[in-house]
Amino acid sequence: MANTYSKQKGHKFLTNLTNSEHLAFLYSNHNKERAQQIKLMQKRGMIMRRKSSLWKTTAVSLSAMMTLSMGAAVLAAGTEQTTHESQTEDNTENNSADADEASNSEETKTTECKIELFDNGILVYGEAISGNPEDSVYAGADIVYYKEGQDSTYGAGDEDDGHSEEEVAEHTVITITKAGTYRVSGTLSKGQIAIDLGEDSRDDESAVVNLILDNADIICTVSSAIVVYNAYECGSDDTETATKDIDTKNAGVHIILADDSENTVTGSHVAKIYKEGTTQEDVDAGNAKKQWKFDAAIESLVSIAFDAEEEGTGSLAVNSDNEGIETYLHLTVNGGNITINSFDDGINANEDGVSVITINGGAVTVNAGAGQEGDGLDSNGWIVINDGFIVTAANATSPDSGVDSDNGIYINGGTVFASGNMYDEVSNDSEQAFVVLSFADSIEAGQMFALKNADGDIITAFSAANDFQTLVYSSSELTDGDYTLYEISSAEGTEVSGLYTEVTSIEDETQLQYGSKNAGGFGGKGGAPMGGQAPNGQEGEVPSKPDGEMPSMPDGEEPSMPDGEEPSMPDGEMPSKPEGEAPDMAQGGDEEGGTVFAISGITNTFSNISEVTASE
Repeated sequence: MANTYSKQKGHKFLTNLTNSEHLAFLYSNHNKERAQQIKLMQKRGMIMRRKSSLWKTTAVSLSAMMTLSMGAAVLAAGTEQTTHESQTEDNTENNSADADEASNSEETKTTECKIELFDNGILVYGEAISGNPEDSVYAGADIVYYKEGQDSTYGAGDEDDGHSEEEVAEHTVITITKAGTYRVSGTLSKGQIAIDLGEDSRDDESAVVNLILDNADIICTVSSAIVVYNAYECGSDDTETATKDIDTKNAGVHIILADDSENTVTGSHVAKIYKEGTTQEDVDAGNAKKQWKFDAAIESLVSIAFDAEEEGTGSLAVNSDNEGIETYLHLTVNGGNITINSFDDGINANEDGVSVITINGGAVTVNAGAGQEGDGLDSNGWIVINDGFIVTAANATSPDSGVDSDNGIYINGGTVFASGNMYDEVSNDSEQAFVVLSFADSIEAGQMFALKNADGDIITAFSAANDFQTLVYSSSELTDGDYTLYEISSAEGTEVSGLYTEVTSIEDETQLQYGSKNAGGFGGKGGAPMGGQAPNGQEGEVPSKPDGEMPSMPDGEEPSMPDGEEPSMPDGEMPSKPEGEAPDMAQGGDEEGGTVFAISGITNTFSNISEVTASE
């Protein structure tokens, strides 16, 4: 069966739906699962609402974070079945259009193109948007989505992933086909912004799009709200030459947050769709080839960068029913205030052994706690933090990390506070000191702690957005010396996303101790070791039972050896990981525990943290 997509023509609009009305609309259009997810996010306070001040102002001038305007308009349109491949061919031809045409790429390179989104229409250069694919911006392109009612040869999705043609037809796709600078403002309540400069653009250094979000709200319930198909690719997917030192200043797409702007992008995912002609034999043998798979609200098939205008006061709230932002290769954050609320990873760079997430500035806050799993930052290559303010909270019920990388994590500057249930090792080759705190028991979301230096000065106070057992903290304030850690009931001072950059007072101190320093230790639920990895499922996912439950034996019995014997190694030896990896649940360490957390050098890990009891 052919994989088809919906091509939009014309517009029909409804006005100013309330949150409840919007949810009702989703239910009426066979989107109950998405509606439930959005409702859950609303209940947990995870969807940003316009004018909600979720961040307090800091000394580094972080602006108030933004929101989701669920007030929506519904864009309706007729439907025509096409393929995205034909669109790509058209766009490739369009990139060579006559340089004298008013809508050509040369003009948009020198003249900022203003795109205005309204409930009753879309304006480009102050005029109604064109439906002509030869223009630099037009409406009516295909939208990639997972079609409902398909069999197993169509894709790997299930019933909840499918969307009806009627629901898809309500979405309008605004496609940018030529290099240039585009400033987007207003609300697109049912639609998508796509960037597609043609396949040939990946080798063209001039094929660069600067997408400025200037008080833009973009909502898509069937696919990614912003998707980048083709633009210049500044990096390489060659594993032989891969390096963590990636320069993305010439990335093909820069998403720029306008000064003093509040932007919201809310998107869905597209489950894996197989290539046409896939047979059941292909599926059964595991040979089915992927045609499309979008995991994130902002999806890019090329390297992208996030920037801010001159003052750096613009903000972006990303809400997603799966991952927040995903790139197939590299992603860099240079500025702006970005808040991500997701059902899975907050930011994901997914080229194995190659991808690099680099943060050079700005503020990034991630809450990956809405679903059953999710890391804060997840790279299949490297994570490099050179500057900025980063607060991430992994999922509360899964063995995930605030920062997770296959090839290495490097903290060279900035402020980092990453919580989760597993510690993914930060490199000792980092340039800035960091501390890893692994607690004996799970810590509830919102529980506050304070860190003091040897003089009794409060260095920081913090609380995590989700339950956690292990956290990583790094800051220029963390220097060699002795520190003490306290559980507290409250703090006063300058706070951003649960992390205090300045503390004036704390209340109800309970001193904490650690069991061992620089131990292998354990990272949290699921028995994931510090410095280790949780067992991977298909496509890197952590296997779990429905609703996050752990598997158990019938009648609650535990597995055992025949005749009740316990398994053992020959001659009483303990099992070990292959190739010298640290064994799970390692105990002991270089130093015995105590109440003085001595920081020295780059890497400092403390395990089995608990309260100091009266007898001790």
